[in-house]
Amino acid sequence: MKWHGLFAVAWLALAGGCAKLPPTGVTPLKPASVSDLRAYLLSHKADVDRFRLRGPFDVAVHSDFELRLSDKERVDADWYLAAHAEKAPLVILLHGHDNSKEDHAYQAYHLATWGIHSLAVTLPNNGPWVANGRTLARIVTHIRRRPDLVGGRIDVNRIILAGHSYGGAAAAIALAVGAPAAGGILLDAAGTGKELPGYLSKIAKPVMLLGADERISQVHDRSYFFFYIRSGVAEISIADATHEDAQFPLEPAPQEPGSEHSSATEELQITFVSALTSAAFSLGQTGSFDYAWRSFGEAIRTGKFINVKKK
Repeated sequence: MKWHGLFAVAWLALAGGCAKLPPTGVTPLKPASVSDLRAYLLSHKADVDRFRLRGPFDVAVHSDFELRLSDKERVDADWYLAAHAEKAPLVILLHGHDNSKEDHAYQAYHLATWGIHSLAVTLPNNGPWVANGRTLARIVTHIRRRPDLVGGRIDVNRIILAGHSYGGAAAAIALAVGAPAAGGILLDAAGTGKELPGYLSKIAKPVMLLGADERISQVHDRSYFFFYIRSGVAEISIADATHEDAQFPLEPAPQEPGSEHSSATEELQITFVSALTSAAFSLGQTGSFDYAWRSFGEAIRTGKFINVKKK
């Protein structure tokens, strides 16, 4: 598909599937541009719950795009582009073990409604995750070298890496090996082995870890990220959330054997996506996670966000 026809087929990838999107409502904000939205949000009290609603921008979707990193290396990806004319930050989302780009479809879509372009990619979903991290770094480099990509609408100085589970480790590894990204958002990241601490200690970009509730859902060596990243790292956990809540596929999560409820819940998935959106807006528009941290204040006070720490 040619890019000049992309906006004429907005919602293409979600055609026939829009009804499956959670009815979260649309923010009443009607900014004329991303700059106006940025000015409004930064001049009002930061509140993560604001981002529970979809943002004010329409979204154009281009699914199953072949990202050509070289003559021999191709990456399958879905673009979610906010329908505005300005250059804007880009969040690149990577899945975890046994998952794919489709498991982050709603998150990518939601970010784009807030003026933040998104790219969900599929890499080998059984690892090796160090290799996936290096591939992520090459993806960032490729996008920075292609200012004409998607109509030149990406601010290549504001690319953010986000990953779930082992994909979070891959995002961290990409930063460690020099990916030219602004920083990372790790969605209940999991440790990938004894080589990970060495990579984490080399990270010199801001990192936010948004975790599940470790009282009910634990992943391998999640503590490594806060411990081994030397500075510029923050972490919160979402009370009662499971590991699966940190992703957001369009299809409901399957029920666990013997359980009457899904292993992931829409309410907690929306809480994750609101935290992700606040963090992405903060890093993409201000260069730090300070705005996001302030936006978490009420959720921390009420116990909705727990395990709060930063250094």
